[in-house]
Amino acid sequence: MDLSTKLQSPFLPRLRPISVSPPQSLRLHLSHAKRPSFSLNRRRNSRIIARVSVETDTAETATISTEEIESLLSNGSIDESSRRQNKKRSSTGASSVSSGVRLENISKSYGGVALLKDVTWEVKKGEKVGLVGVNGAGKTTQLRIIQGLEEPDSGNVVKMRDNMKIASLSQEFEVCGTNTVREEFLSTFKEEMEIKERIDKVQKALESSVQDLELMGRLLDELDLLQRRAQDVNLDEVEVKVKKLMPELGFSPEDEDRLVSSYSGGWQMRISLGKILLQDPDLLLLDEPTNHIDLDTIEWLEQYLAQQDVPMVIISHDRAFLDQLCTKIVETDLGVSRTFKGNYSEYVLQKAIWVETQKAAWEKQQKEIDHTKDLISRLGAGVNSGRASSEEKKLEKLQDEGKVTKPFLRKQTKIRFPERGQSGKTVVMLKNLEFGYGENKLFEKTNLLVQRGEKIAIIGPNGCGKSTLLKLIVGLEKPQGGEVLLGDYNVYPNYFEQNQAEALDLEKTVLETVEAAAENWRLDDIKGLLGRCNFKADMLDRKVAVLSGGEKARLAFCKFMVKPSTLLILDEPTNHLDIPSKEMLEEAICEYKGTVITVSHDRYFIKQIVNRVIEVNNKTVQDYAGDYNYYLEKNLEARQRDLDREAELEEKGPKVKAKSKMSKAEKEARKKQKQQAFQKSQQKSKTSKNKGRWN
Repeated sequence: MDLSTKLQSPFLPRLRPISVSPPQSLRLHLSHAKRPSFSLNRRRNSRIIARVSVETDTAETATISTEEIESLLSNGSIDESSRRQNKKRSSTGASSVSSGVRLENISKSYGGVALLKDVTWEVKKGEKVGLVGVNGAGKTTQLRIIQGLEEPDSGNVVKMRDNMKIASLSQEFEVCGTNTVREEFLSTFKEEMEIKERIDKVQKALESSVQDLELMGRLLDELDLLQRRAQDVNLDEVEVKVKKLMPELGFSPEDEDRLVSSYSGGWQMRISLGKILLQDPDLLLLDEPTNHIDLDTIEWLEQYLAQQDVPMVIISHDRAFLDQLCTKIVETDLGVSRTFKGNYSEYVLQKAIWVETQKAAWEKQQKEIDHTKDLISRLGAGVNSGRASSEEKKLEKLQDEGKVTKPFLRKQTKIRFPERGQSGKTVVMLKNLEFGYGENKLFEKTNLLVQRGEKIAIIGPNGCGKSTLLKLIVGLEKPQGGEVLLGDYNVYPNYFEQNQAEALDLEKTVLETVEAAAENWRLDDIKGLLGRCNFKADMLDRKVAVLSGGEKARLAFCKFMVKPSTLLILDEPTNHLDIPSKEMLEEAICEYKGTVITVSHDRYFIKQIVNRVIEVNNKTVQDYAGDYNYYLEKNLEARQRDLDREAELEEKGPKVKAKSKMSKAEKEARKKQKQQAFQKSQQKSKTSKNKGRWN
């Protein structure tokens, strides 16, 4: 078919006449011709218009080599019919779940050690499932199995369809700092952008081939195929999707040309999340998404995710975050999963009820077993031997088929921070502090007084200077104006840096690392501390280099805990800690008689430990002489956000059972929980009352 015939074909773009006069610019217009005989798809294809307006002097027009043109023709084509067939095939596949994913009897071992034994749970459309359990329980392994990155030893992963889109958001956000915001969002559409780039190259090649009619015909064939592919992948909708999503994530139209690297970690998280949502995933997996982002960003993330319909599986040790989002909690303990309806607080209550009920059932069965054994021994001979045989069968059935498992309760480990006597009343004083990095001024004329026994939370947005303030207090940074003074009498600070795990000596063993930092500690006591932080005996001689990120963080914390002090300074101490470890830390801080200054974005943690809040913002500090609830009351904007969250939780949370309809075990569990809450509040009240007496 010659070029003139191609141009008359209803299935190829029509080339308009080209006017070329050497001093003038060259314009090449290509568009689809609409004909009445077109099918519906062909009509839609006509909307994807390849229109090129090249305005450049002929002397400056870039020439494309023959090799480049041939590469466009030889490597760019993909058989459209084959592609559509593959697409159709990938959409099929039998499944017994209408939406989401179900794990059935999953087991997984590493090196002969069973990590997962009997894991069964599912996530359906509209559900947000929280995976909880101690570090090393296999939570991330379950996410990897769902994604197909690991295979289970046994069991099945049942998906709504074979080609379902599963996206994940981890604590390490996958963004390219050298891209603009718009370029970063568009990078999500890899295939679409490759097609667009090839269309641009073919159009430029057409511009350079106006004198070669045969080559021009081949390029037109290629352009038509690319435009068909563009229609298949909805290339014309890409820009629309990005422009619609950006304001939802908080970006203005002016932000699209800003570099990604110019944004803080919290805003980069928004970009990463936006890239995931642009893929229209069928399932969203979130692994510790709140690490390293500030309180305002966490609250934004909660509200944004709550509005999404896509089913989610969330791994997080942020109890407030799990409370706000989750509709179901799946606990993994000793390789076995259990499912509880509701958010984290409801899970804690239901777990306590389950333990009491299971324990009562186990004790009842044990009594029945003991009674049956005693009866068998008394009826073992003589005329009652037949009855004894019957009782033996009953006992065998009890022990094999209907045996009730005794609920496993982890021993609540207890730690304490060694103290070096009592400090003077004044612990830290800031006088007219001035500090910044280059033109970025963090503090101007800032004054602050910290006294003995205070437990202070420093809060504020990322980049406002919270961690810098801690470094100024311990002397790692020097003030550019004013003074930072430690108290005159017996002030011994112990500083836990946010990235302290990165400073560990990789060549030392676990035991050597803590032993080198300990003062007046017996070897057995050091081993006991490491054991309470989940370092088993066979791990003590391991090199730090082979530890996971979470294990390094726990080791750094053990090293921090053996140093005596009168002032604890903690920068994000709960990062990488599981919930039991956080509870252990909260109790240790509450019992510590010295002074505590901490930077943290964990609201639940802050509420448990502090009696004073310092908010850093706008180059100064705002002092709230009370606990976190007092801060919320005084900070009207923060208080309104907290009230909105509480109202939403109450609305979507399961209704509390009437006392008259509770079982005996449920009543006992609720009574015990109330007693524990009352004792904790009494202890906090007593500490607050005695504060003035001892200062």
